[in-house]
Amino acid sequence: MKPLLISDCDEVLLHMVKHFGTWLDEAHDIDFEIGHGDFANSMTRRDGGPAPTREDMWALLGGFFPAEMHRQTLVPHAREALASLAEIADIVILTNLQDECRLPRIEQLAAFDIAHRVECNQGGKGDPVARLVAEYGNPVTVFVDDLAVHHESVARHAPGVHRLHMVSEPTLAGAVPRAPAAHARIDDWREAQAWIAARFAAGVPADA
Repeated sequence: MKPLLISDCDEVLLHMVKHFGTWLDEAHDIDFEIGHGDFANSMTRRDGGPAPTREDMWALLGGFFPAEMHRQTLVPHAREALASLAEIADIVILTNLQDECRLPRIEQLAAFDIAHRVECNQGGKGDPVARLVAEYGNPVTVFVDDLAVHHESVARHAPGVHRLHMVSEPTLAGAVPRAPAAHARIDDWREAQAWIAARFAAGVPADA
C-alpha cells in the first residue's frame, strides 16, 4: 500500500492571492492589501465607497473562480516535488472550490503538468480527509494546506494524519503564524518534499 499525500492548491501549488489582487484592481477598482492575512478586511474601494463586506468578498471570489483562474501561476518547485513524491505515494488535490470548478481546476493543473485526482470541498477539510484516508486503506498520510482552520479540522477528524502548514506567497507568509494544529510549517517545496518523504519512510501515523 502506498502512502497518501493530500494537498491543497491555492497558495500551496498555485499562487492565487497576488493574481486575485490584480484582478480586483483591473476589474473592480479595488485596492487589495493582504499583508495581515484576512481577505475580508483587505479590500478598499478607490471611489471612497463602503468597504466590501464578507458577503462581497465571497461574491468577488466567485467571480475569480473559475473565470480568472488562468491568471494563476505555479509555486516554485511544486511540480517537481509532486512528481518525485508521486513515485512513492498516491496524491489527491483537495481544493475548497464549488463543485463546478472541479473540471476547470483539473485542466488548470494539467496545464502545469500536474495530473492527480482533484476533489472539491466546502467548509472544513477534516471529514473529506478522513474519508479519503479510509478509501485508500488508511495508509500513512500527509496533509498540506495554507489555512490553520483546516489543520484544526483534520486534527479533529483524522488525528493520525501528518499535517504540514505551507503558505507559498512570500508577501503573506510573514504575516501568517504557524497553524497551532500543524506538525510543521514549511513554505518552500524543496524542504517540504524532504519532510513529507521522511514521514512516508517512517511509516507511522502522526498519533502513534
